[in-house]
Formats: sequence, structure tokens, C-alpha cells
Amino acid sequence: MLRQFLLWGAASLANIAIHALMMTLVVRIAQNAALREHPHPALHLIGVMIPTVSVLMVTHAVEVAVWAAAYSATDIAPAGANMVYFAFVNYTTLGYGDIVPVARWQLLGPITAMNGVLLFGWSTAVIFEVLRRSWDSADRSAR
Repeated sequence: MLRQFLLWGAASLANIAIHALMMTLVVRIAQNAALREHPHPALHLIGVMIPTVSVLMVTHAVEVAVWAAAYSATDIAPAGANMVYFAFVNYTTLGYGDIVPVARWQLLGPITAMNGVLLFGWSTAVIFEVLRRSWDSADRSAR
């Protein structure tokens, strides 16, 4: 069980670091965009939100790859299992159950799900903040 928690800690900390870096970048860019006047506020809002959500989706995909790498370093699943798919299913809490971890690594699935849920929540908060700032900027420009 200790090995599972050590692997969990390493993968989770790596993902938190990746997420923190990308969230900081997204928020800084949104802050700078909000300071400018925009002749077409609705287009500005669209132009900010599409890249924001796209960057967050790519960030989550990178974080899934971190879990897939962690899984590959173990014998968590039967031979021939697609670790990226398995990591995505766990990270998103989809849980098809078509790939089942071996008994001694079975905590990694729920731990991966916990990491994913927390990071999705963080992303949701950032999306809301970027939307709020963009909306306020658009509202100021409309006056």
C-alpha cells in the first residue's frame, strides 16, 4: 500500500504543478485582456473563452498522460491494456470497468479519480473567473 501512496503523491504533485502553471498563465492572460477596450464585447468574450477552455482541456490531457506514465511504471493492469485509456477512464471518473486494476494496485484508480475531480473543480473555478473578468471588461467597453 505504501508504494501506491508514493506513486499517488508523485503523480498528484506533478499534476498540481502542471495545473498551477497553466492556471496562472490563463488567469494572467485574461487579466491583461480585461484591461483593454474592446469594440465588440461579445466577440471579445468568445475570443477569450474558446482559448481558455481549450488550454484547460489540453492541460487535463497532459495530466492524464502523467497518470498513464505512472501506470506504465507498474503492473497495474493486464498485459496489453491501453494505459492512456485506463488513465482517462479513472481521471474523469467514467469508470467503464472494462480494464480492472490488479488487486495490489487497486487504490490507484480511485486516487486518480480524486485527483481528476479536484483539478476539474479548479478548472471550473478558473473558467468562471475568466468569464467574470471578460464579462466585466465587455460591460465597461459597452458603456
